[in-house]
Amino acid sequence: MAREKPEAAADAEATPELSYREQLDFLNPIAQPLASRKLTRKLYKCIRKAAKHKQLRRGVKEVQKFINKGEKGITVLAGDTMPIEVYCHIPIMCEDRSLPYAYVPSKSDLGTAARSKRPTCAIMIKPHEDYQEIYDECLEEVSALPLPL
Repeated sequence: MAREKPEAAADAEATPELSYREQLDFLNPIAQPLASRKLTRKLYKCIRKAAKHKQLRRGVKEVQKFINKGEKGITVLAGDTMPIEVYCHIPIMCEDRSLPYAYVPSKSDLGTAARSKRPTCAIMIKPHEDYQEIYDECLEEVSALPLPL
């Protein structure tokens, strides 16, 4: 068993991480509004801080439940989720309740930022006083993104 861990680490090192531009090749057609590279990094940083304070909602089922309950926050969706029917209703729910949302290119990066071992396709970041400054920056930039028609 001890031998498997170094092999797994070697496999992880052998698979190169895709750049932001390369990840854009795997996006769904509904992935609008897409966060820019800079905004994506800010969102990941905010997600890491929110995960530290346990202020995240992870997964489609949980995000959907708390949107229906009226909870406020920024919804971040992964743009490379297949099939799109899994979460295509979340943006409509966010628009109906005037919640800001944005797509990022990778569900594996989204899961990693949330300190999860598994990829995730939907996250809601709740506000908290410990990271309020970066949350407000992200909220302002995500709200400024143009919504799809």
